[in-house]
Amino acid sequence: MLKSFAGGRLFGATWGFGDARALALHGWRRNHRDFDAVFGHRSGPAMAVDLFGFGATPAPPEPWGSSDYARALLPLFADGAGLDERIVLVGHSLGGRVALHLATLVPERVERMVLCGVPLVDLEGKRSRPAASFRLTRRLHRLGLVSDSRMEVMRKRYGSPDYRAADGVMRSVLVRLVAEQYLEQIRSVKCPVDLVWGALDTEVPAEVAVRARPMFARAELRIVPGVGHLVPTEAPDALRRIVFGAGR
Repeated sequence: MLKSFAGGRLFGATWGFGDARALALHGWRRNHRDFDAVFGHRSGPAMAVDLFGFGATPAPPEPWGSSDYARALLPLFADGAGLDERIVLVGHSLGGRVALHLATLVPERVERMVLCGVPLVDLEGKRSRPAASFRLTRRLHRLGLVSDSRMEVMRKRYGSPDYRAADGVMRSVLVRLVAEQYLEQIRSVKCPVDLVWGALDTEVPAEVAVRARPMFARAELRIVPGVGHLVPTEAPDALRRIVFGAGR
C-alpha cells in the first residue's frame, strides 16, 4: 500500500511491524516497488521511498544533485517518522549515490550500508566524452549559431537511453548526476559497507566495485552470479539476507 512520508512530500511503502530497520533507495527510472520482493516476505521491518521525480513523488523544483536528494530525505530521520534509531541504508544505482551523502549527514543513524550497482568510480579510471560532432554542435548552440530544435535532435541521437527518456528538470538532474564524483563521500563513510554486485551488470560493471572497495574504511564485496544491474528485482532473496545480516 502506498504511503506518504515527510509531511506528504515523499511516497513509498513499509513492510513488517514497528520502526523500519532498513531504508531502501531505488535507481534511476525505478521506484520503491523494486524492493517488494526483497522486503515483502520473511523480512524485518523496512521502508522504501520514491525519490523525487520517480514513482509517486513529484520532481524536484530545480536540477538537484545527489547531495540535494539526500538533504530532502532528512525528515525521514525525525522523531516518530518511522525509522529505527540505527538502520541499514540500502542504495541501488541512483539510490546509492544519494545514500553516500545521506550517510555523511546522519552517520549516527546508519549502522551499515548496502550498495548495489552504484557508479562509485569511473570505469577504468576514465570519464567518457561525448562524440566530437555533439561537442561541436553544443558549442555552436551556446554561441547561438545552432537552433534549439537542432540541438535537441543531437541530444536524442547521442544521448544515453536514460537521457533520451528524461525531459524537463529530470534531464538536467541526470546531467548533473553524471558529472558527480564520490571519493570524498566514500572516504567519509565509517560504517561497514556491503557492495553487492551482479556478475552480469553491464551498466555498472563489477570492476567498479572492485576498484572502489579499498577506498572505504570497511567494505566487503559480494558478486552475485547470473545477475545483472537490477539486483533488488533479480536477486531479492540474496539481497534480503545481506541487508538483515544472515549472509555476513
